[in-house]
This record gives sequence, structure tokens and C-alpha cells, in this order.
Amino acid sequence: MIGPKEKQMQKNALTTEKASSEVLDSHARAHLRMKACHTLLRYAWQETPHDFDEDDSLPKKMEEELFENEESLKNYSHSPKQNKLQKLCHQQFEYRNGQIISCAAPQLVLGVRGPDVCSGVEVVLVDKKVDDCHQRWMHKEGSRTFHLVGNPDLVLAVSMTKTRNEVCGYPVVVQKYKPYNNGRANQKWNFVENIKAFMAFYSTALDKEITAANYAGICTSSVIKGENIDQPGYYYVSLTGKDKTTLCLACGRSLRAEKGLKPLLPGLPFFCASGSKTRKPSSRGPFKVISVAKADLSSYEAEKTLSYYEERLLSLRMKTCTQVVSRSGTAAMHQQAVKIIAYKNGDGYRNGKLIVAGTFPTLLTECTEQLGLPRAASKVYVEDGTTILSLRDLVLWALEESFIQRNTEKQKKEAVPVRTKETTIKSMKENPRMKVNTKLFPKSVTSDSLDGIDKSLLTLVLRNPIAIWVSCGEAFLSPKALQKAEKLEKRNWLKKDKILADLDTMKHKMRQLKGRRVAACQPASMVPNKSPVQPVVVEGGWTEQTQEEIKLMELIRHTEAHLLTVQELQAERNPPVETKRIAAVGQSSLYKQPDAKRVWIYLNGGRPEEGTYAWGKTISELLDDCSSRLKLARPARALYTPDGEPILSWDGIERDMVICVSTGPGFITQRELKQLMEVRANYARIRRQQGPEATNIVVSQPDKLQFPVHLHG
Repeated sequence: MIGPKEKQMQKNALTTEKASSEVLDSHARAHLRMKACHTLLRYAWQETPHDFDEDDSLPKKMEEELFENEESLKNYSHSPKQNKLQKLCHQQFEYRNGQIISCAAPQLVLGVRGPDVCSGVEVVLVDKKVDDCHQRWMHKEGSRTFHLVGNPDLVLAVSMTKTRNEVCGYPVVVQKYKPYNNGRANQKWNFVENIKAFMAFYSTALDKEITAANYAGICTSSVIKGENIDQPGYYYVSLTGKDKTTLCLACGRSLRAEKGLKPLLPGLPFFCASGSKTRKPSSRGPFKVISVAKADLSSYEAEKTLSYYEERLLSLRMKTCTQVVSRSGTAAMHQQAVKIIAYKNGDGYRNGKLIVAGTFPTLLTECTEQLGLPRAASKVYVEDGTTILSLRDLVLWALEESFIQRNTEKQKKEAVPVRTKETTIKSMKENPRMKVNTKLFPKSVTSDSLDGIDKSLLTLVLRNPIAIWVSCGEAFLSPKALQKAEKLEKRNWLKKDKILADLDTMKHKMRQLKGRRVAACQPASMVPNKSPVQPVVVEGGWTEQTQEEIKLMELIRHTEAHLLTVQELQAERNPPVETKRIAAVGQSSLYKQPDAKRVWIYLNGGRPEEGTYAWGKTISELLDDCSSRLKLARPARALYTPDGEPILSWDGIERDMVICVSTGPGFITQRELKQLMEVRANYARIRRQQGPEATNIVVSQPDKLQFPVHLHG
């Protein structure tokens, strides 16, 4: 479509061409014709909006292009114009019988999924259902909103909190209805029946600005100056109870933790107190530095305000950079850089980062960033635990270390088999670590300056990176001690793996022995007994364990106990450096924990062989562990020895002691439990066979009891 400006340019060009046809040549006239045919490039915001009539109808030419028949569309090829028309058809909807129906696919309507619909749920295309209340909408022309029939408090709205999608734009959601005149422009819609389209943000410019300010966290008083408007907000009452202060949404969120705010009722126009020049405490509102009263963010002044603060920020940055350069001086600018390999304190020689730094603050900053420390790096250590405070100290330490290594190599070459006391004292005197040549390394210069050091030595030392360990304030953990601890831990793990392999082998052998005994099905022998309760005792047979199985079971128990001991040592192992530091400070009593005791437990009335291990530091903790390990229906309440003696104190419990656990009844053996079960079985059998009256036995006391009377005279 060619606008009126382009038509006017074409007319002017034609008239110019006719007027100057006698003067200009053919080449110039061709340039004029090309300029007349060329249309000006316009951006999206430069396009003039179409002014609809009162009946919201489009021009006839545009309607003909939008509502062409499918038969005519088939005649065209897949051109960009046809794709645009298809996209327009997909964006057309029809509001009929309370449903928003897609024109491209009439079987799809707009709705929300899920039985429990809350604010913020996206609106999607779903299959059309007549009886679904989550697909039906109620249009209110006065408020220009579409309410969900299933929950009238939720309305159709454009989400302004979620990220915009480049293809689909901003998502459409359901939100809680806001009964305010301003601040809810994203909930207002206009349905144009002629073009079958829903237009969002169908509201006034004031409502749009207040809505954008609320979602951007900007005080509304910086957008609208000196005007009371109906908008959402909060209020709080002063301590005296006389003054009432009203705040907008952004200011209320920033002061919510300081004062008890209450939501303001709709229909009460107000001006945010943060924009008032008389109130100094709340003059900044949601901003940290900028004053709300001085920041004009209205439609016409927002760009000027933004450019002003950008220039001010740039000037402050320039001043800061100038101060840093002047403070550091020209010497720091030409400072020689040092190659360093930095490790995190406690990681040993793992995950080192190569850093090149010219000053000590730069070194700390680079270590914090590259090592990923949780806080800013504050301490630097070398391999022997020496604290480094400057780059000069680090280079001097590296020089001394190189001297020590050279002297050590010379002493090894010239070493005598017998080392006397005199040679030991002589080597200590010649040790560069014990005696530093102060003339070689003067300390009259700055801390990071390397001036005064022999350049040949400096080049030799700085050829390889210097290893350092960086911490956020924690004590130094020696990398050698950590390596030793890792080797010990690896050795313990190998030992544990060997024990586990042996344990699996023994358990497999136990299963084989049990399977052979059961498969043999040897009959048991009947041995007579003099007891009237059990005259015949069953011994042997395929149900009784053999001596080989009993010995193997004892070996398995000892192996499991040894495995638990190894696991406890691995769990209780502390870093060696920390243990030494705690012992040196003398606070070992504060870190001493009571020792837990391990015992073998079994259920009251059962066999000790069917038990398991339990741990505890007190009787109550041991009872809780017994309840969980034996999987009792009721909590354990009493502990007994295998002989039936109750255990009442923690001192009476020893390590690897066999304990009987009871849930309430007294101590009972396995034989007594079997007899009790037989009595209960006989009781139930008699009541089932002879009726309930057979067990109704009442023992009554005789009326008159005769006692012997002795007369004492």
C-alpha cells in the first residue's frame, strides 16, 4: 500500500520531470523516475495506525484480501503473501455462545487446563467441550474484560512477567480481577467482530503507563506528576494514629519489611507519598540513589531523564578510573607481572589455575573469580604454610626455595656416610632459610615492587609459575598431609572391598550348605524324655543346622563386625591438620563426643541367632535403634540379659553384648513362649468345639473361712 506521502512525492517528481524535460537530459530524467517509484523505508513504530470508523470496519480492499475463498487460495503458489494470509487466519477468533472459537480450526477454543485453576495459568487452545466451564468466558463491556465462567474472579490477561517469545509474543494467562480504573491495562480487551480479532491493552494512555510502572517497579508519582488517580496501593498509619500515608505498589514492596502495610481499598484516588517533596524518608521510593521527585519518567520526558543519568554515570566512572590510576602511580602501571599457579585451600594439587598478576590486589581478585570461591580471597599461602602478604614476599620466598634446593642437591653429592654433630650444625648455619641475606633483598621499596632484586635471579625464578594456595580466611591445609590422608583412605577402601568380597563368598557357601541339607531331607530322630510336658524330643533331621554351618555363621558375624569397625573408622576420620590445630589450641574436650556402643539384640521370646546389631549412646537411643532394626510394631521399652536380668543403666551395657529386647511384657524364653502359644491355641480350640460356655470358669471364695484361734492366757 502506498501512503499519501509517497503519492505526493510521485506527483512532484512527475511535475518536476515535465517542467525540466527541456533542461535535463535523458539520464537525469531516468533518475527522477526511479526516485518517484521508490517507497521510503519505515520502521514498525513509524507505521500510521488505521483509524477505524464507528462500526470498526476495514476498507473494502483489505477485507477482500483477508476473506478470500479457499478455492482462490489454491490457485496461488506458496508465496510470502499467502503465508501472511494464513497467519492472519490463525489469529482470527470468534466469540459465540460464551466461547472463543478459532476461525482456522472451529473444533478448538480458548481455555485453561486442570481442575484447579489459579492466577498465572496460561490460556491455550483445547478441544471444544460444551459442558466444560473452563472453556467458557463472560464478556463485560463496561470493564472490557472476559471473565472465566468456572471462576469469575479470574479474567483474560496478557502476562507481563514472563519472557517474551520471538515467535508467539507474550503469553496470554488468567489473572485475578483488579477492581481499579488504572493499573490493569493488560486485562482490558476489545473484540472487533468485522475482522474477528481480539485487541489487547484496549484502554487509556494513563492506564497503560500506570500498568507499565507497576510491573517495572517504578513509582507512579514519577510517571504522573501531582495528580490523584485510582490505582492499587498500600497505606500505613503513624504511631500517633493521626497521619495516614498512601504508597503505590512499587513503593509498598520496598517498604513492606519496615512498616506494617495494609492494602488500599479500590475507588480511593491518591498520589504516592514518595513523590512528595515534603516527605524526606520516603523520597527515594523503590530506587536506591535516585530521588522520585526529581526523576521525571513521563512519556515525553523519559528519554531525556535516561540520557541525563547515563551521562552522569559515565562521568562518575571516568572519575573513579582517574582516581585509581593516580593512586596506584606510574610505577604500578609498569610493574613486572608474575606467573602464578593458584590452588584452592584444601584441594591439594588439583584444579590449579594459571594467573598472571602485576599487583597483589589483582592477584586476589583473579583467584576469587577463577577458583570460584564463595567469598573474596583474603589469605595466600605457599607450600610450607607461610602466609604471603605481597608479591615481593612471594618472589623472595621463591628465591629462597630455589637456593635451598640447590644446596640440598650439593649436600647429597658431597654427603659422607657417617654424619657427625659438627656437620649437622654446619649445615644448619649454611641453610639460607635460617639466614636471609638482607643486603641482596632490600625492603626499602613498596610491597609489590620488585626493584632491587638481581634481574638474572628474578628471570630464573619467574620462568616457572609459583604455586600458591588461596583461602577465604580459613587455616592452611597442607597439600602433603592431604595426599597422605587420601592414600590412607584409598587403602581403607581397598581393605573394605576385600572384606566385602570375602563376606559374599562366605554367604554364598552358607547358602550352598543350607541347600544341600534341605535337599537331603534326612529324617529326625525321636529321643524319649522324662518330662511329662514333652515326653519325646525331636533331634537332628534336615531342619537342624550342622556344625559346619554354625562355625561358618560365627565367622560371618566376626567378619561383619570387622567391616563395621572399618566403616566407623572411615566415618570418624578427620583431616590431620585440623586435628593438630585443635590439639594445639587445647580445645579437644569441646570436640569430644561420647562413644556409641554396639550390641547384638534379639526379640523377647526368640532365638539369639535371629538377631542383629544395634548402636546407641544412651539407653533411650539404643531402644529407638532396636525398634527400627527389629521392625517392631510397638516401640521397645525394656532390655534384658539372656538370663532374664533387667538392664537399667548405661554402664551395665558392654560392647558386643547380647541383649534381649521387649516391647512391654516381662522376660520370656523361647520354650515358655511356645507353651503360652499352645495354651492360647487350646483355649481357642475348646471355645470353637464346645462353645463359649466351656471356658467360663469362675473361682469363688468360700463364705466362711475357719482360722485356728490360739488363746493366750
